[in-house]
Amino acid sequence: MVTTTDIGRIRNIGFIAHIDAGKTTVTERVLFFTGRIYKIGGVDEGTTAMDWMEQEKERGITITSAATTAEWKGFTVNIIDTPGHVDFTAEVERSLRVLDGGVVVFDAVAGVQPQSETVWRQADKYNVPRLCFINKMDRVGADFHRAIGTITHRLHANPVAIQIPIGQEDEYRGTVDLVDEKSWIWSDESGDAPKEGPVPEELIEDFRIYRAAMIEKIAETDDDIMMKYLEEEEISNAEIKSALRRATIGNKIVPVVCGTALRNKGVQPLLDAICDYLPSPLDIPPVVGKHPKTGEEIERSPDIDEPFSALAFKTVSDSYIGRLVYFRVYSG
Repeated sequence: MVTTTDIGRIRNIGFIAHIDAGKTTVTERVLFFTGRIYKIGGVDEGTTAMDWMEQEKERGITITSAATTAEWKGFTVNIIDTPGHVDFTAEVERSLRVLDGGVVVFDAVAGVQPQSETVWRQADKYNVPRLCFINKMDRVGADFHRAIGTITHRLHANPVAIQIPIGQEDEYRGTVDLVDEKSWIWSDESGDAPKEGPVPEELIEDFRIYRAAMIEKIAETDDDIMMKYLEEEEISNAEIKSALRRATIGNKIVPVVCGTALRNKGVQPLLDAICDYLPSPLDIPPVVGKHPKTGEEIERSPDIDEPFSALAFKTVSDSYIGRLVYFRVYSG
């Protein structure tokens, strides 16, 4: 696996969620479709790549944060899969401290749940830009728009749908991309080759309504887009994408996408959204710390020519290799 040396094409992200929202399943599919693993594991079978502890395999939940790296379209995506259970909230907070961006996974039936609120507040504490993935769109009772409503009302966030689903529950088969004006349709559950095409005829009216709403919300965060919007000038997809990225990094907007990870639908567009809208280390303010000898407060920028700086956020003991320390490198 070749990793990029272009810092602007690195994404340091974490997956966070309430327990059973499907977070580890989403992570597993991300690893599979990026070629990081060659066989999809299952949470129920205890065979996922990220839940490696025996207790995690037995209980079917994530207990400790696990880290890995994947490649997608020339981007290096460093991933931390965090616990969803309320008993391991401190583990989530330690991980969020070193992330540049986050993917918050929600159940399409339940929407925001208690632990969703907790991890959202933790992400707010560290100013982590994030996007939302509405998972389990194939379940009975799945409602994409209701789930977004719970994000607005319970989290007091500013979610913006950048996709709309094609079908719901057992009729869910794909998504419409509101930014690039195209559709992704999966014909089977392999998820390997989604068919890209125009917006389905039956969704043209919904597409126009939700795309207009998306542009309006983006315009509220960007003066140039607002000017064009008010003067009814054409706004290009590239301009929309750039403004949406700036608003996401500035924590003014939270893009929302959807899918069903268990059925292998929606993962590739999620990866595209991670690379398009979540920040690189260059988009994050310099880290502030103290000189180890003098105690003087100093800043470090993400530059290989800066002195080395890092933050250790996790220590594990392994029976074969001993103590293992995970740390985030900020410079050098």
